[in-house]
Amino acid sequence: MQTYAYGFPRLGKSREYKKIIEGFWKGMISENELRKGIHDLEKDMLSTYKKFVDKFPIGEMTLYDNMLDTATMVGLYKFGNLADYYNFCRGKNALEMTKWFNTNYHYLVPKFQNSGIPAFSLNWNKPKEVLERHRKGIPYLIGPFTFLKLSKGISSGIFKECLLSLVDVYIDLIKDFKEVHIDEPAFVMELPREEIIWIKKVYDRLGSRNHNINLFTYYDSVDFLKDLYELPIKAIGLDFINGKENLISIREHGFPEGKILIAGIVNGRNIWRTDIGEAVEFLRELSRYTENLIISNAAPLYHLPITIENEQLDERLSKNIAFAEERLAELKLIAQIYKGKKQGIKDKVEVATFGINPNVQQRIKNLKDEDFKKITPYNERIKKQKKILNLPLFPTTTIGSFPQTKELRKKRADFKSGKISENEYRTFIKEEIRKLIKLQENLDLDVFVHGEFERTDMVEYFAQKLDGVTNTKYGWIISYGTRGYRPPIIYGDVSRRKPMTLKEIIFAQSITKKPVKGMLTGPVTIISWSFVRDDIPIYEVAYQIALCFQDEIKDYEKEGIKIVQIDEPAFREKAPVKKRNWGEYFNWAVKSFNLASQSKPKTQIHTHMCYSEFGEIIEYILKMDFDVITIEASRSRGDVIKCFKNVDFKRQIGLGVWDIHSPTVPNVEDMAEIVNKSLGAFEKRSFWINPDCGLKTRNWKETIASLKNLVELAKRARKWS
Repeated sequence: MQTYAYGFPRLGKSREYKKIIEGFWKGMISENELRKGIHDLEKDMLSTYKKFVDKFPIGEMTLYDNMLDTATMVGLYKFGNLADYYNFCRGKNALEMTKWFNTNYHYLVPKFQNSGIPAFSLNWNKPKEVLERHRKGIPYLIGPFTFLKLSKGISSGIFKECLLSLVDVYIDLIKDFKEVHIDEPAFVMELPREEIIWIKKVYDRLGSRNHNINLFTYYDSVDFLKDLYELPIKAIGLDFINGKENLISIREHGFPEGKILIAGIVNGRNIWRTDIGEAVEFLRELSRYTENLIISNAAPLYHLPITIENEQLDERLSKNIAFAEERLAELKLIAQIYKGKKQGIKDKVEVATFGINPNVQQRIKNLKDEDFKKITPYNERIKKQKKILNLPLFPTTTIGSFPQTKELRKKRADFKSGKISENEYRTFIKEEIRKLIKLQENLDLDVFVHGEFERTDMVEYFAQKLDGVTNTKYGWIISYGTRGYRPPIIYGDVSRRKPMTLKEIIFAQSITKKPVKGMLTGPVTIISWSFVRDDIPIYEVAYQIALCFQDEIKDYEKEGIKIVQIDEPAFREKAPVKKRNWGEYFNWAVKSFNLASQSKPKTQIHTHMCYSEFGEIIEYILKMDFDVITIEASRSRGDVIKCFKNVDFKRQIGLGVWDIHSPTVPNVEDMAEIVNKSLGAFEKRSFWINPDCGLKTRNWKETIASLKNLVELAKRARKWS
């Protein structure tokens, strides 16, 4: 029984990846130092693999994004230097960014500009370079079908020709390798028969040049598994955690002799320890269908933190948690037990269930259908809200957070470590809020925010305030590029012990006459960006969180807060890969938002979404009972507008006119282009002007300059109208 692992986190135990690359951006290190630092980090990753498993890919490391690397390899983009490369990541020509399948990992979306078939060419053999550097290993590639399927700008009429043209470059890429690892997660999508036929043609050609292809799928099951059996490849990697139908298919059709089944049996997306006994029994069943078995992780390990080592968690939790390194250890352990080597091996530690709250459980049981619906319809609510708010045409606002300086982060760390008192810390936060309110008044924005200076992260902050949830100290994972976050752990029934955000919002509102938004993170996003308990249905967890925010909004209303924003950037992200499974998910996702947003008619409810394929989910967005939605539009150059043209959208919307993930300050004309496009689809009296996301990652100079242009745009737009 061999073991095979892939997708190990590139971030580094001390987030070296982030420090190295961002140090280069800031001019603190040279390009040579950047490359050496990344290569050293890659060596550490490979050493970890070697410690635990038999087989693993090389070349997974990237300077920002593997989809961009693939686009460069096949000649779609050509770079003279790293400055050009990073310009596509975060500069003026930054590519659109969206979620990688139904995860919170974001990728840069390659975009084909011309209508014809691109002239693909082998522009960069990245895996060959890596192989020369490390001498041994299995070169890693994103597969040609997944690359094209997740790109933009290719019409359906030429997709086949593009795919068959692209395969020639892949043949050149892999022809000299003894073995190759190819990721094709797009194989788990619901694909038309014609695309399956094209896939077979592609791999018939690839396999004829290199018979030792290890083809990996993950995140769900493969609907056309029998077709994969026919391909001239060495091994097929299947996800048996998230793809339950894979086992059903194997039971029905068996598994071909002469091919290797790489069975993903330890969870690559959640942290609860594998039941070793169950895993061994599962392998025994698979062995009835094939003797050629290798065990692996189900989904890439970069969705997990590196290791639980040095975490200070409740022992009842830590004994039942496995991060990436622990998953590798589990694979080794399962293989040993399967082969009969039990001496010195400990079984999974069973711990008593904790975090149970009978009051929360009873509240969920008492929910009725009417608890998920607002009594007053939007067309009546908006009349009351307009009268109270009295906002101008094209009102301006921001999404929530503002830049967090080194001084702010140090104050927060000093408070957490006990170096300064709570009073000193709260006084500092109040002063930051005061300065921001003054700045927003000087900028002449219409609806203010308090800046979220007290918050480390939009999910982590609430996790610290809620019972049934805990946080890690070192559990970082990558969201995109160098950007990381620490997912909380939802282990028990979720409840609010006291108001979570009230003091800061009340203070901000007390020092200005302009409305200040109360800022909350929605239940779907908290679930999506956390590691969630799996002993109860996920919708119950969502409803528990929703009730906490419903209570928070009631407290807002008592204090005279007129606008509340509930951020749901993960609303699309959490949806199952296969659309046939969307109904159940969106039913509870919509209901959880509507449960959380229960409020008085005069309270204006905003929501925010970003970096997703909104056209696919517009029917579900319309079922969410918000008054205003703010949505990303800058990187897609306003393409999201098309999603709303053919639907009966009667509420208010703000399309992001400023890409906050780029340090480039947008000029008025660039932002005006999006607004002009938008007014063909939306009523001008229902249109807001705002950035496309929070401003925490920007610096103050960029922020102030960009917001000046944003306000100037709104003032010009009012004159045009």
